[in-house]
Amino acid sequence: MSEISAGNRAGAGADDGGGDDGGGDAEYDVAVIGYGPTGVTAANLLGATGLRVVVLERDAEIYSRARAISTDEEVMRIWQRIGLADRLKQDMLADRPLDFVDARGRAFLSAHPTPRGHGHPPQMFLYQPALEQVLRDGVARHPNVEVWLRHECLRLRQDADGVELTVVGTADDSVRRLRARYVIAADGGSSLTRAQLNVGYEGRTYEDRWVVIDTKMLKPWPDHDRLRFRCDPTRPAVDCPTPLGHHRWEFPILPGDDERHLTTDEAIHAMVSRYGIGPDQIEILRATVYSHHVRFAARFRVGRVFLAGDAAHAMPPWIGQGMAAGVRDVANLCWKLDAVLRGELPESVLDSYEAERKPHVKEVTRRAVFVGRIITDRRLAVTRVRDAVLPLLNRVPGVAGRLQDSNWIPVAHYADGFRDRPRTKSSGITFRTRASDAGTAHSGTSRTGTSRTGTSRTGTSRTGTFRTRASRTTAPGHQIPQPWVTAPDGSRVRLDDVLGGRWLLLHDALPTPQPEWERAGVPSLTVLPAGSSPAEGAVVDCDGVLRAWLTHHRATTLALRPDAYVYAAAPAGTPLPPPPEGLSLIPRANTASTPPVATPSPASPASSASPVPSASPAAQGTP
Repeated sequence: MSEISAGNRAGAGADDGGGDDGGGDAEYDVAVIGYGPTGVTAANLLGATGLRVVVLERDAEIYSRARAISTDEEVMRIWQRIGLADRLKQDMLADRPLDFVDARGRAFLSAHPTPRGHGHPPQMFLYQPALEQVLRDGVARHPNVEVWLRHECLRLRQDADGVELTVVGTADDSVRRLRARYVIAADGGSSLTRAQLNVGYEGRTYEDRWVVIDTKMLKPWPDHDRLRFRCDPTRPAVDCPTPLGHHRWEFPILPGDDERHLTTDEAIHAMVSRYGIGPDQIEILRATVYSHHVRFAARFRVGRVFLAGDAAHAMPPWIGQGMAAGVRDVANLCWKLDAVLRGELPESVLDSYEAERKPHVKEVTRRAVFVGRIITDRRLAVTRVRDAVLPLLNRVPGVAGRLQDSNWIPVAHYADGFRDRPRTKSSGITFRTRASDAGTAHSGTSRTGTSRTGTSRTGTSRTGTFRTRASRTTAPGHQIPQPWVTAPDGSRVRLDDVLGGRWLLLHDALPTPQPEWERAGVPSLTVLPAGSSPAEGAVVDCDGVLRAWLTHHRATTLALRPDAYVYAAAPAGTPLPPPPEGLSLIPRANTASTPPVATPSPASPASSASPVPSASPAAQGTP
């Protein structure tokens, strides 16, 4: 029997009545191939819009091996958008310290997660099977999402109106055809979809293979809750706390090692015993060997098919961004697909997916490779210099702060909305990018050939004619922070819960009329200073964070995209640049098509969205 279910019956194993009967094709707005963290996030995002969605997954169960072990506050902000952040955080560890230690266990560099203003802890350790279960339970809230487990897409055929997918049920070899307007392929690094599209997967695979060991902690040991990169040139290691009573170890397979022996309990206990961990302190759950890759798909879009997550890119694990990059992919893509399918934006906006995501993920990968070199370098001369110099630098005022700030993940900066290829802004100090500083306008040449020198300019883009005043406001392209605010009804909520994942004009003080945006149907919201009374059409900036951000970027009016990135900005008394060509917002009924809005109070971590069942036994810490 094929395992197919609607979202609100996910996992029920309902019979699809399938078989190769030659009947009419089922019709969907979006098909999602793959149901890992990237695919399940896409299913939640799309499910909240009311679009008709089908998810295809070849496996019957959640993959039991915990691969990702951490995520960051921006990804938690994305999961907040689907009403699941607070539930997910119940199974996570927040704000654990990070040490780089030498061969004798002495820390030569310690770092502390520094918040970036997204409204969640800057770093969260997780247990991936538990996380995926909560996300899948979240999909069950949406009856417009069908989940087809044990089904694999064998063939894609595109035409002017959509994509025909030929799907086989792996349980009974049944064959079905379905149609979707668009397809998101999140089917992993060995993506069959990418191969069918004949898209290259360029890059390299590192020679070193690593054994990744998941353990259950039976007896705690000193500092078991610290993440340590053990930079021992004889055998580096990763020693990482994970929630729900688990602990992760990673060791390289060195020349001369017997790979099969290194995954045995005997070998594992011998390796961890170097750090004082005895057999009575851990239970070995599983050990798997992985290779590290640096790869990018030559294209992220082929017609109506979009590659996301590992199907589009792969990176080493050193800064915990492999899974996060896939979640960011679909967060960027899904609101655009929704807007195009509803006729709110032209189809050309979908080109911005690759233009915005690819440069950012390349910079994240570059930094992951850099951190990996610090951890895994086995040249004695180099490691001796590293171990001696970094502690000295760590005592120098100014330099110490830069080294200890663990915000090594570059912030995406889409400087020109949908107009030009975006650049990546560095927010960390330890690592530098080729992009300009956050507080200055980019200079150079745009796709239109128009000089961008920090002065007013006019040009023509794919989305029409625009005018910017780069010398007067630096807000465009940045994602705004997410402070706590007082909503119009007087409740204290995170800002995004009021923004609601929509196009919005955000005003500081007295609004400046914006007739072009108003004609497009874009609503407005005013930001009132702390201490103000709640008011309709306004939020109170409880801690002054948002108003200070606007002042820093010399802006009093923002045009926000649904993902809270600034599309356009203007100083006081100045009209905004025009909206994207073709933007026309369609009023939405207050039904399933409206994204769930979570309004948690500080005292209650549970989301106010539809109830999400407790996680499976995996979430409770059982192997």
